[in-house]
Amino acid sequence: MSGQEIAFIILAVTGLAAAIRLVTTDNVVHGALYLVVTLAVVGGVFLVLGAEFIAWVQVLIYVGAIVVLLLFGLMLTKAPIGREALDNQQRALAAVVAIVVLAGLAFMVRDAFSGSQVDATPTTTAEVGTSIFSKFVLPFEVVSILLLAALIGAVVIARKDDSK
Repeated sequence: MSGQEIAFIILAVTGLAAAIRLVTTDNVVHGALYLVVTLAVVGGVFLVLGAEFIAWVQVLIYVGAIVVLLLFGLMLTKAPIGREALDNQQRALAAVVAIVVLAGLAFMVRDAFSGSQVDATPTTTAEVGTSIFSKFVLPFEVVSILLLAALIGAVVIARKDDSK
C-alpha cells in the first residue's frame, strides 16, 4: 500500500469514529467538537486527493465559520446542554427516517453514477472561482444570507431572554 492509501485509511477511520460520536453524544457542545473533527477529516481527504484549495476552503468555511456560528447560537440562546436536552421518545422514529434517507441517497447515487466513471482530474483555483461566481453565485449568496439571518435570530432570542 502506498502512503496515500494509508493516509486515506487513517482519515476514514478517524472520520467514521468522529461521525458516530457526533450523533451518539449526550452533550451538544461535545457534538459540535466532534463535528469539527469530522469536517477537518473531510479537508484532510481533499488534501490526500491533491485538491489543496478545496481542502483549505473546507477548513476555513466549515470548521471555522459554521461551527463557530453553531457554538455562538448555542451560547446566545442559552439552549439546554446535556442529557436532559437530548432525551426524548422519538429515537425509533428518527432511526427509521435516517434509514429511509440513507436508502434514498444510496439509490440516487447508484442511479446517477451506474456504469460510468467519475473524472477526478484536479481543477485549478481559477476554475473553481469562475464556477462559484458564474454558475453558483445565487446559492453562494443565499447561504451567506441564511447564516447572517441565523446569527441575527440568535442574538434577538438571547436579548428577549435577558429582558425577562
